[in-house]
Amino acid sequence: MTTMTNWLLDDSPSSRLQASLGHSYRVTRMLMRNPLAVVGALILLVLILAAIFAPWIAPHSPLGQNLGQRLLPPSAAHWMGTDELGRDIFSRVIYGARITLLIVALVAVISAPLGLLIGAVSGYFGGWTDKIIMGVTDVFLSMPKLILALAFVAALGPGIENAIIAIAITSWPAYARIARAETLTFRNSEFISAMRLLGASHTRIITGHVLPLCTSSMIVRVTLDMAGIILTAAGLGFLGLGAQPPLPEWGAMISRGRAFILDQWWVATMPGFAIIIVSLGFCFLGDGLRDVLDPKQGGKS
Repeated sequence: MTTMTNWLLDDSPSSRLQASLGHSYRVTRMLMRNPLAVVGALILLVLILAAIFAPWIAPHSPLGQNLGQRLLPPSAAHWMGTDELGRDIFSRVIYGARITLLIVALVAVISAPLGLLIGAVSGYFGGWTDKIIMGVTDVFLSMPKLILALAFVAALGPGIENAIIAIAITSWPAYARIARAETLTFRNSEFISAMRLLGASHTRIITGHVLPLCTSSMIVRVTLDMAGIILTAAGLGFLGLGAQPPLPEWGAMISRGRAFILDQWWVATMPGFAIIIVSLGFCFLGDGLRDVLDPKQGGKS
């Protein structure tokens, strides 16, 4: 074990694989020293496991109705009670983890690379290119994300696919701003000038050197933004513009449970707890990643 640790922590790695594994090992070890980051990672792990093993964890069907058992309080038979159609809320919350993971994963895959590329191009070329791109970015940033998402969903139509597209469209400007700021700090560096002298094209410099240097800060921002993405998706679902019934989406479950909030509080409260816990998990993990990956704060960890 000691030999492997020494190999990972070697200051002079002999291969790119050794360097990458060593960096990952250092990041993981620093994260383990942050209790909140560990809690966030555990919450995210539980969410992923619940989504993967939902058919084995959920004791009941998330869609099966039983009007004879409608609005039952939490008990041994139904841990989180039942809703107005007699559906087991615990089973619906477990299956709702799949929808939540789908939304955050697709939004991150769409918006983060798009914003990263746009910001890198803007910062690298500067001039009118930078002014035009940042002008468009500022227009998106000037409007509240949820309001802008509502406008796009209203234009595209309700549904989980359109909700994902709308949230992704409203999320990329923040990533573009970060990538541009990172690019401006080193676009005139000596290694960039050396690549130009060697005849490297703008595309090769951006994709091979600029984008990788912006990745660390982008990972931190994406992780921190997951909570906002979950809340935006839940807000669209609450308004009936996200995932449509009978899908067990947490925001839609809260919307249906608000009619019973005074007498049957568990119908809306249980999916609300799920949203809060998962959002906190992403915030804790993102805060820990920021301390580790941010070069201005990494030395403090």
